[in-house]
Amino acid sequence: MVTSKQKYLKKVGEQIIKARKKLGISQEELADLSKIHRTYMGRIERGESNPPIYTIYKIAKALKMKSSYILTF
Repeated sequence: MVTSKQKYLKKVGEQIIKARKKLGISQEELADLSKIHRTYMGRIERGESNPPIYTIYKIAKALKMKSSYILTF
């Protein structure tokens, strides 16, 4: 059974993937730019991890966008 939390985390990951692909960078490049481990980035994008808001901020900054974009769906 998929919970609301899992659905939310999946949507956050989908927003990150969409923005990353729009910039034409790899998951590993985004992880490097965000200064987080590449496997952690993969878990975030798959909706398997619940990143703290500061991590969302770092990802958004690396994607050159506001954090609110990642949280809008």
